[in-house]
Amino acid sequence: MKNILGAITDRVATKKGMWITLTIWLIITVLLALFAPSAKDYEVTKIDTLPEDAQSVIAQAKIDQYFKNSDGLPAILVFQAKKDEINFAALAAIFDEIKEKNINGVEKVIPLSSLPPQAAAGFLSDDNKAAVIPLTFDSSLESSEIRESLKQITKIVKDQSDLTLHITGPAGIAVDSLDLFSRADVVLILSTVGLILVLLVIIYRSPLLALIPLLAAVFVYEVVNQILGLMGKAGLAMSKQTISIMMILLFAAVIDYSLFVFSRFREELKSHEDKYEAMKATMCGTGMPVFFSGGTVLAAMLVLFFAKFGDYNNFAPTFSTTMVVIMIASVTLVPALFTLFGRKSFWPKVPKMGDTKVKKNSVWSKIGRFVVNKPALSVIVIGVFLLISASNLFNLQYEFNTMKSFPEDMPSRQGYEILEQKFEKGDLAPTTVVFESNEAISAEQQEALRAELEKQSLVNNVRMSGVTEDNKVAQYSLTFEESPYDIETIHALEKIIEQSDQLVSKQKLSGTLYFAGETASLVDEEAINDRDVIVIVLLETILIFSLLIVLTKSIKMPIYMMGTILISFVAALGLGTFLSDLFFGIDTISSRVPLYAFVFLVALGIDYNIILISRFQEERKKHSVKEAVEIAVASTGGVISSAGLILAATFAVLMTQPIQLLFIFGFIVAVGILLDTFLIRGILLPGLIMLFEKEKTVIEAK
Repeated sequence: MKNILGAITDRVATKKGMWITLTIWLIITVLLALFAPSAKDYEVTKIDTLPEDAQSVIAQAKIDQYFKNSDGLPAILVFQAKKDEINFAALAAIFDEIKEKNINGVEKVIPLSSLPPQAAAGFLSDDNKAAVIPLTFDSSLESSEIRESLKQITKIVKDQSDLTLHITGPAGIAVDSLDLFSRADVVLILSTVGLILVLLVIIYRSPLLALIPLLAAVFVYEVVNQILGLMGKAGLAMSKQTISIMMILLFAAVIDYSLFVFSRFREELKSHEDKYEAMKATMCGTGMPVFFSGGTVLAAMLVLFFAKFGDYNNFAPTFSTTMVVIMIASVTLVPALFTLFGRKSFWPKVPKMGDTKVKKNSVWSKIGRFVVNKPALSVIVIGVFLLISASNLFNLQYEFNTMKSFPEDMPSRQGYEILEQKFEKGDLAPTTVVFESNEAISAEQQEALRAELEKQSLVNNVRMSGVTEDNKVAQYSLTFEESPYDIETIHALEKIIEQSDQLVSKQKLSGTLYFAGETASLVDEEAINDRDVIVIVLLETILIFSLLIVLTKSIKMPIYMMGTILISFVAALGLGTFLSDLFFGIDTISSRVPLYAFVFLVALGIDYNIILISRFQEERKKHSVKEAVEIAVASTGGVISSAGLILAATFAVLMTQPIQLLFIFGFIVAVGILLDTFLIRGILLPGLIMLFEKEKTVIEAK
């Protein structure tokens, strides 16, 4: 691999090779832009998170099989009176007009005007100031089509009454999500590019050094976007969340690897007059580490193919494709662009032949000297801080209610919160229970099973909602005392599911109970998420550790590198959740955040360790361990710290997104990258090398 990579970078570093490389990238970019679709054309608001063999998915399939009228996408219309009580007759008139208008996609409208008073009262709150009416849409409709239909319904309500309408439920959430992300995408890309440009100018005080990495990122983005578009055309579904994180990963990684290349290029220009020779020497030293850094991130993304959870699995093809293009760009496009501009890239601080490569009085030179002189103190102080940070994991609390992650002013969230306040919490999302019997069951047996289900812990009520013509399948609607998204409710249903066979046999019945709905899905999500965390963490750790052995040709170095990164991850998760509660008042996180953070922190954090260790091993051939560590820290410190600041800031851009999951994920990754940049790579890892490589130094000295 090293020989192949060397041959490629040596060719790119020539005048002819530079122009050929840039021309190929330009042609590919233009052709893809002209003839390939964009990934945006195949974005979906939501993907299937659960696999087909999940119990709640099987249960929903049973419902669709036996009870055809259960199909459809529900919208929950929440009405609120501004002053007086709701006039039910006026409300019924609104729904009569909705039915008469034949609004696109509306399949079921409750005939409020023909309901008896007792039934009608069930749709009103106790104070008669709020009403909740379900509406069903054709499930095949796109979110954009549902949005237009909901606009018509909103207009009817506005024209006929002074009621405030909030539309929640799956249909309302889908439309709100579409609107949120359409605005958020523009904010995300502008914030990312703007922030990177400003930071590069401030840190390096050179306009070209700011523009060249961004130019490379633009080329890579266009190529990746169109390739993903082709994959989308072939059938790959990509969630908006996946595309948002992909864009951050792309800009962060391209900028990171560009900084590693240009930092060494600046150093080599002080030893070589010819810019082509300087770039050849640059890529000889950094080509393999940079390519391997990309390889570790790629490996982390490929591991996600082993996940069963839809969100994790959806990352795998999207992020893997992105990383392959970035890896190719890091050893072709990036060095070609810097070679094209040569010394002018660094204007006004142009490096000259004979300049000092590393200043002895620089901050990182001083840190390097401190660490090699007092390695034990360095390791103990940083180690204690990391352990204290990680201890906050004992206070970690998960949030399963995705509605709470949306902005407070989102209409579907407002409607949901009115439901919580004015109606029974359990009615927000009833659990559908289906009993599939081996033989016909009598009305008495159906009632006995209903009563038995109602006796279970935290269950509020159970009502019969349907039975097949052959009396072999019965359907029940079960509600809990608390919110269907509360952890206590989830665990209560989990216990019922585990004991379902005993519940059936206790009634002397023969058959199977199936549970579908929001709470049932969360039971499956929790189990599958726990499984994926174990599998992905183990596989990713083993795979990256193996790659590090190949790169370093050592066993001990990968142990130091992986060990420090894993400690950094748990510290980042603990410190990040503590700070998010302290500064933003967010005391719970989505159960998906830890694995999201692990994949990116380990994959990206190991990059800095690779750059440091590669330089250490290079210097070790000519110097003692102490001198090699000091030179490695001093020479890589500036570029790694600046790269870390930019990478952390780039992920922090996710905090502009309207979804709390992305907000917390971006914040925790930003915290973790800063820990890696300044504490792990700058102090802890060099200190460990000094402590455990000390004996080797003594032997060599002798």
